[in-house]
Amino acid sequence: MAAGNDSSVTEFILLGLTQQPELQLPFFFIFLVIYGVTVMGNMGLIILIGLSPQLHTPMYYFLFNLSFIDLCYSSVIIPRMLMGFVKENIVPYAECMTQLCFFSFFVIDECYILTSMAYDRYVAICKPLLYKAIMSPQVCLMLMAGTYAMGFVGAMTHTGCMLRLTFCDGNIINHYMCDIPPLLRLSCTSTYINELGVFIVVGVNVIVPSLTISVSYTLILSNVFHIRSTEGRSKAFSTCSSHIITVSLFFGSSAFMYLKPSPAGSLDQDKVSTVFYTIVGPVMNPFIYSLRNKDVKIALSKTLKKRVFS
Repeated sequence: MAAGNDSSVTEFILLGLTQQPELQLPFFFIFLVIYGVTVMGNMGLIILIGLSPQLHTPMYYFLFNLSFIDLCYSSVIIPRMLMGFVKENIVPYAECMTQLCFFSFFVIDECYILTSMAYDRYVAICKPLLYKAIMSPQVCLMLMAGTYAMGFVGAMTHTGCMLRLTFCDGNIINHYMCDIPPLLRLSCTSTYINELGVFIVVGVNVIVPSLTISVSYTLILSNVFHIRSTEGRSKAFSTCSSHIITVSLFFGSSAFMYLKPSPAGSLDQDKVSTVFYTIVGPVMNPFIYSLRNKDVKIALSKTLKKRVFS
């Protein structure tokens, strides 16, 4: 619906993940279950790490923040997505920009928390004797402060650039959320500055963390291959494998989404790619880090015994 002066829209219509009526209800229940599992899984990890003194280490401090970020940004996306499966999904302009802002903030935070976790693993495996000195509480706090600062700067840049655009007539977004590419397609003014901003912000926040993580794991692998005992190698690989799976899923899908050329007709492909890092990642991470982690299993067992027998 256009505003009074016909120069901008006051609300958008989200078309959702699919326009096929027979898929709407099944998808609603599938993603409702996924969201429920996401909330329970990430909240469970947050509570477990908070209650378990043996998990009060840098590795689990970062995992605590990863779970918090996953919980927040899936909550920014999925509830609005679920609405689109049962009725016409009309989003006021201000709410659309707010969703874009918070989504940008949390997804950039995820980039840097994964980078911090890779650095933590590098120090633990390559410099074990200096681990406590290097990964001090002050350093961990600084890394997290930098993570949230980068998220804030990136979110403000994306949102500020989007607010300068004018949307004249089109208000139908071919997506299940207010994301940057589909919004740029609706603008009736030049999007050159926005595209440049996306290229710079996304480039920095994907390429820099990716390179840092790649260097960290190259050094880790080099160190692991020098470990003589098979048990030592196995333990090192087990410690890193969960993080490698998470990093591959997140950076692979987000880079495909934002750093590829955007030919016409690629919107459905974009939606599928977005599902992986906005929905699949947050629901999988608690299982990846708990099912493959002995410390988490032991802490969970001790916590449950305390609650049962107290």
